[in-house]
Amino acid sequence: MQGGLWMKVGIIGSGAIAQFLLSGDIMIKSILVRNKKKYEWIEKECGVQLYDDIDDFLKSNIDIVVEAANIEAVHHYLPKILESKDAIIISIGAFADEEFTAQIFEQAQKNERQIHLPAGAIGGLDLLQNANSLGEIEEVKITTIKPAHTLTDDVLIEEKTIFSGTAKEAIQKFPKNINVSIILSLTGLGVDRTKVEIIADPKAKKNQHRIYISGAFGTSTITVMNEPMKQNPKTSYLAALSVLGTLQRLMNPFQLG
Repeated sequence: MQGGLWMKVGIIGSGAIAQFLLSGDIMIKSILVRNKKKYEWIEKECGVQLYDDIDDFLKSNIDIVVEAANIEAVHHYLPKILESKDAIIISIGAFADEEFTAQIFEQAQKNERQIHLPAGAIGGLDLLQNANSLGEIEEVKITTIKPAHTLTDDVLIEEKTIFSGTAKEAIQKFPKNINVSIILSLTGLGVDRTKVEIIADPKAKKNQHRIYISGAFGTSTITVMNEPMKQNPKTSYLAALSVLGTLQRLMNPFQLG
């Protein structure tokens, strides 16, 4: 991968996060879409080249690929991407499949490629990774609090814990709420030892994540209250910023953390 301030980026997908990146100062050269005719306006307004074929897209003038589509796109395209490019993956739910994750890990090592996973809607991953450098983390727990109507059809008058268990169990029971659990698991103790609690709160207006970490280093509690993206209220603004931040760090000669 070619680093530096002039890294050329290709994006898979054309939704809210892709359009957010297009509005910034990142050099985006190519976008892979299913329907080129539908997104001709992006090509005209943003000065990018649209592709509907993965091989042509990867042969274009890009240094790194940002996946901003969905889990299916990760499963379908990532093995091919890693033959020639590094990747930034947004749809981290793809790595709930442990067999797929092992396959991708092996392929990335073989091809000397890197897969960057933005922190998304949470924080503290640098602390968790550093604290676990010698395998001395004892507990990782994430408590997610969401507006009740987004989690249950029951009419609640007070908050209710609708799940408490491991990340592996959460992945199976709440597939739409797994990204934060997976990124924590990959950084720390794995899906079998990472604890997850999901709370439905009728008074909540926004999503909240509380992360607790303990180990030989001490303890840490991090709370994030997410604002939604204006372009897509189902996506947190921080998730979009985390992708932009990942790209900026890759282009920065100073690697912090």
